Amino acid sequence: MSQNRSHAVMAQRAEPRDSLDDFPTPPWGTRALCVHTLPQLGITQEGMANLEVHEPAANRGHMVRALRESFGTVHASDVHDYGTGFEVDDFLLPGLASRRADLIITNPPFRLATAFVRRAMQVSRFGCAVLVRGTWMESNERYQLFSETPPTLIAQFVERLPMIEGYVAREASSATAYAWVIFLHGQTDTRWRHIPPCRRQLERADDYPEWAEQARLLSEGQLGRLLGRYVLEGPKPIMPEAVILAELDRRCGAPRSMATAAGPVEFELEPRNHSTQGEV
Repeated sequence: MSQNRSHAVMAQRAEPRDSLDDFPTPPWGTRALCVHTLPQLGITQEGMANLEVHEPAANRGHMVRALRESFGTVHASDVHDYGTGFEVDDFLLPGLASRRADLIITNPPFRLATAFVRRAMQVSRFGCAVLVRGTWMESNERYQLFSETPPTLIAQFVERLPMIEGYVAREASSATAYAWVIFLHGQTDTRWRHIPPCRRQLERADDYPEWAEQARLLSEGQLGRLLGRYVLEGPKPIMPEAVILAELDRRCGAPRSMATAAGPVEFELEPRNHSTQGEV
């Protein structure tokens, strides 16, 4: 059965309510914010060097590393320990003395993005920038948020920004549109702009760690799901099967066959990711 690639289907989400929404951002997508978007608001490269940023959904650090190329100080935290040494902290937990940075910049969990914006505007000096699916601007929830806190700038990628569960891959592709939405205190006249084609300009060879390094930071459940897709019909993962098996072998201390390593296979009819973009 061929995949339904209609816009309605590709915009759907299939994440469980308790999901960590583990879909890291390719670094060039963060560089696009710094190079093409923030300067339109008067935040120049020279100015960024004097600003303090907090990334509260830092995941494995792909966005953090790109932010540190431009900003003077970048703090990183996440509600989950992904093994990268970042502070473990729930950004939304009431009562915590959250760090008061100049800007909050993040790719938040999709279903919590509105709450992240509200919290960010409470604890930031200047405002926040969130990376969201293009259709995030829809819904009554967003209407209420934008009525209370209008965005300063909505910057839509004209290229696709591929995200897949658990790791980054140069070969990834996507049918889903993304945008940076920036909220600045006191600037409520919303503007809409395109982010021009820039992947070729901003992408770097070292943006994509070695497969073995990325596999070490995946959970056993994620490794099992990836391996299971080599058994099932349909698109295969980009991460090589041999790398997945080797990492599972390393953890269990004994070689596994593909069948025993995969175990019970969990899968969706549509590929999952931060906004259900697929690997191909």
